[in-house]
Amino acid sequence: MSEKRQIASHLVTPAKGILAADESTGTIKKRFDSIGVEASQETRRQYRQMLFTTSSLGEHISGVILYDETIRQSTDDGVQFTKVLEDAGVIPGIKVDTGAKPLALFPGETVTEGLDGLRERLAEYREIGARFAKWRATIFIGQHRPTDFAIAANAHAMARYASLCQEGGLVPIVEPEVLMEGDHHIVACETATSRTLQALYAQLDEHRVDLSATLLKVNMVLCGKGCHDQAPHAEIAETTIRTLGANVPTEVPGIVFLSMSDEDATIR
Repeated sequence: MSEKRQIASHLVTPAKGILAADESTGTIKKRFDSIGVEASQETRRQYRQMLFTTSSLGEHISGVILYDETIRQSTDDGVQFTKVLEDAGVIPGIKVDTGAKPLALFPGETVTEGLDGLRERLAEYREIGARFAKWRATIFIGQHRPTDFAIAANAHAMARYASLCQEGGLVPIVEPEVLMEGDHHIVACETATSRTLQALYAQLDEHRVDLSATLLKVNMVLCGKGCHDQAPHAEIAETTIRTLGANVPTEVPGIVFLSMSDEDATIR
C-alpha cells in the first residue's frame, strides 16, 4: 500500500476523529473576543500548544488540520508543532484554499480560490511536515441555486487541487459543503448534495486522482436552518446514507462529516 493510501486509511481509524485547528486569524479573533482574550500571535500559539500537547491526544485524534501560521509555530521549548503531533501518533495536515469568493455573474454563488502557486506551497508544507491537505467549496441552495456552472466550477477547482496534492505526496481531503442557510427542505439538500458529488467525482476521475488516497469531508443531508418543518434525526441519517451510498465511489476509504454539536453528531 502506498504512503498516501496508508495516511488516508489512518485518518479514518475507527473511534478517532480529525481535529480542525485551521481557524483563520479573523475567525479565531472572534472566538477569543467572546471570552475576553487578546487574539495576538502569541496567544494563538499558546492556545494551539494547549491543544496539541494534551495527554493521550493520539488515542482519540488521528489528524489535525493546521493553518498557515500554526504549521510554522513551535512549543515553548522550541519543538515544532508538526513534530509534537507526529510524536503523539497524530498526522499533521494543512488548509490550503484561500477562501470562497463571489462567482462573477452568478449572484449568490461562490467559487473557492487558491490554485495560484499551490504546487509550490504544497511542497513547502510537506517539507515542514504536512501529510494531508484540505480544500473547502461552498454550495448554496436557493431560487435557481445551485446552478450547474457553480457546481462545475467548484468541482473543477477541487479536482485540480487534489491532483496537485497527490503529485506532491499529500493526501487531499475534498470538502464540498452544501450550506444550511435558507428555508429549503431536506429533499432540496439531497438533490444539491447528489449533484455536487456527481460533478466532483467526475472531475476527480478526469484529473486521474487516486480515490483510494483521498477522503471526503461533507455535510449531512439536512433541512435549511430556516425550514419550519425540520426533518427528524432518523430521516437525516437515512437520507445521508442513501445520498452518499449512491454518489461516493467505493474506492474512497472514508468519509468525515462537518463539525456539529456532539449530541447531533451522535444521534444522527
